[in-house]
Amino acid sequence: MAAAVVAAPEVLRECGCKGVRTCLLCERQRGGDPPWQHPPQKTHRFIYYSDTGWAVGAEESDFEGWAFPFPGVTLLEDFVTREEETEMVQLMDREPWKLSQSGRRKQDYGPKVNFRKQKIKTAGFCGLPSFSREVVRRMGLYPILEDFRPVEQCNLDYCPERGSAIDPHLDDTWLWGERLVSLNLLSPTVLSMSREVPGSLLLCLAPSGFPEALVEGVMAPSRSVLCQEVEVAIALPRRALLVLTGAARHQWQHAIHRRHIEARRVCVTFRELSADFCPGGKQQELGQELLQLSLSFQGRPM
Repeated sequence: MAAAVVAAPEVLRECGCKGVRTCLLCERQRGGDPPWQHPPQKTHRFIYYSDTGWAVGAEESDFEGWAFPFPGVTLLEDFVTREEETEMVQLMDREPWKLSQSGRRKQDYGPKVNFRKQKIKTAGFCGLPSFSREVVRRMGLYPILEDFRPVEQCNLDYCPERGSAIDPHLDDTWLWGERLVSLNLLSPTVLSMSREVPGSLLLCLAPSGFPEALVEGVMAPSRSVLCQEVEVAIALPRRALLVLTGAARHQWQHAIHRRHIEARRVCVTFRELSADFCPGGKQQELGQELLQLSLSFQGRPM
């Protein structure tokens, strides 16, 4: 039997944007030519291929057929079933969504954190939601996640009517650990990766038979492109689980552009503790308390 369709909640008439961030709602209210213009698109677009781990220049671009390795991305397709997806989102929608930046709404299951002052408050935190217990158990069946113990879950709701997006950013490393894990629900989208650092990327001419031939090896680098001009597009299928580690976690900023939200999308992101909060770390006792709370699976949105 086909899973029931999850209807998008009524579009909000107000937003949670602050500072330079905007959504369609507040842009319409302000009118005129905004001084908060969106940053220009990167000059050179590359496409990530999960079967090879390489990023390849887009068709009809200046770097079509040129490639470079893009490590640190793991994509697990059909991680949940359609029925599980429907049930999860229905349970989320029974809880209140809070307004967030850039046309998003959110639900947080985790401690209250002041990253600037590096302060953590556990009051009110009762764990991840009960419906995430099976998702977390299933993660442990994959080698890359067999010891992954999430201490925080953030649900983000994207909607084209609100112009939802999220700016390029790197996640915190003081509290959050090596792996960022996200479950993409309700609609496919594109995760856009970029770097704002000087320097160049060395490119190889992709051999004939791409992408399979990249598994066997490539020619020596013979061309380069400025890092700041590159954007790597990672296609995220509906119900896929994404894991970012290494360079993809720490060096490349990730974003979701407004143009890549064509229908309601819910992203469920799980984060683990950094080394300082794990056994042997300076704050291992606090880390153990946070884990005991999170893995009780008795939480409500904070």
